[in-house]
Amino acid sequence: MPSHTLKVDSVQLEFDGRKILQDIYLDCSTGEIVGLLGRNGCGKSSLLRIIFGSLNCSYRYVSIDGHHLQKGYHNNRIAYLPQHNYLPAGIKIYKLAEPFVDPLLWDEFCRQPAFKLHQHKTVNQLSGGELRQLETLMIICSHADFILLDEPFTHISPVQADDLKILIKQCAKTKGVIVTDHQYYNVLDVSDRIILLDNGCTRAVNSAHDLVTYKYLSGI
Repeated sequence: MPSHTLKVDSVQLEFDGRKILQDIYLDCSTGEIVGLLGRNGCGKSSLLRIIFGSLNCSYRYVSIDGHHLQKGYHNNRIAYLPQHNYLPAGIKIYKLAEPFVDPLLWDEFCRQPAFKLHQHKTVNQLSGGELRQLETLMIICSHADFILLDEPFTHISPVQADDLKILIKQCAKTKGVIVTDHQYYNVLDVSDRIILLDNGCTRAVNSAHDLVTYKYLSGI
């Protein structure tokens, strides 16, 4: 299967005259998981939305294999799991999943408890944790080459988080994954490498001690 590379460069974002993002470089290739860490309010979710194409900014350069993308969601190149729920209520889960899931991943998708146990239910019949699991599963198993996961470990149990990390790693055999979550230990556990978003800039993290140096963690 051919390899692809997503590159994000020179993103500039301001709110009310305050620079949120200003010196950004981020890349991710199919076959790897990149963890994105940063303090609350530093712009992690905004950056993912900019990459996906659902948030406008002053400047952005996003490309796949050197081809500039105006909107990442065009042609199913990038899929994005937002913090908020995105599946419509009142429709059976299996009807939502069939057009969304990549046929090559359908068998694996159907084996997952998040779908297998709830496929004949509607979204409004699921608990918050069940819905989060299902939404994350659908994004991971979508047609996209690159997957952006914003808070996938929120509202799920530690056991569910461990199962999800296994699935994310399986997904990354053929896709590129960028994941961020307040539960940084889950991000550290699942990622091949880490990028820290700090004062509007992206910084490569070579070890957990770098997170202390940049004052993201108080100590190890």
